[in-house]
This record gives sequence, C-alpha cells and structure tokens, in this order.
Amino acid sequence: MNLHSLKPNRGAKHRVKRLGCGESSGLGKTSGRGHKGQKSRSGGGVRPGFEGGQMPLHRRLPKRGFNNIRFQDKIAVVNVSSLNERFEDGDTVNMETLKQARLVKGTYDAVKLLGNGSIEKKLTVEGCKVSTSAKEKIEKAGGTITEAEKSSK
Repeated sequence: MNLHSLKPNRGAKHRVKRLGCGESSGLGKTSGRGHKGQKSRSGGGVRPGFEGGQMPLHRRLPKRGFNNIRFQDKIAVVNVSSLNERFEDGDTVNMETLKQARLVKGTYDAVKLLGNGSIEKKLTVEGCKVSTSAKEKIEKAGGTITEAEKSSK
C-alpha cells in the first residue's frame, strides 16, 4: 500500500448536489426552495427563536430568582506543595510574591491556600485566605499566618 494508491471506501464520497442546474437535474428552477416567500429569497429566513409572530419560548417562560455569579469574589487557589517548590525558607507569601512566582496569573480578588501536599519551609503568609489543613501544615513547619481582613462589600 502506498500513499498514491489510497482511495476512500465505496459509498464514502457523495456527488455534490448542483442546485439550479437545469430542469432535468431534479433540482433546477426553484432549487428546492419552493415558490416565493421569505425563505425562498437569498439572505432570507428568520432569526433563531422566531416563532412566526407567536410569543417566543424565551419570553414565555418566567424569569425568576437571583444569580450571584456576577457579584461573587474571584478567588485564586494555591496548594501548599507548590509554595514548598517555589519559595525559599523564611520568604513572605502574599499576592505580589505569588504573582512573581507565577503561581497566580490574572486578576483575582483574593488568594486561598489549600492544604494539598506537604511543606517543610518556614514561610510568612500575609493577606491570604487559608484553609484549616493548610494552616496546620504551615504552622507545623514553623511559619506564621496573618489572614486578610474581611471586606464589607
């Protein structure tokens, strides 16, 4: 078998329907669009969701409830194991140093440290939210934590 001898399977390729190519083609004259009307014209047709003047479904259904997603804080998550890899003994961990260490990319309202993995280095954590397990591990390694003040939004 060579590249030049490869062929698609029988029946895998179809002839392109040539619309508007004479009456004898079976799809001449109106080309399967019927006679007159909005859908027969080029560029014609209705927008998605249009129901012929009937009140569309998205307007018939009730809009209820409140969704907090646009108001909630965007929180970056960092594991204790990655702090152990990127920081030296005695370093300070805050939003700026986490961005410099490329553990936090983009804009976030807060950073939360999670206790996934282990830590052996003595770190000073400032202005970050810390989970209970992460707090135990950092303090066990000899580090200190000063958590961020809760903002009243």
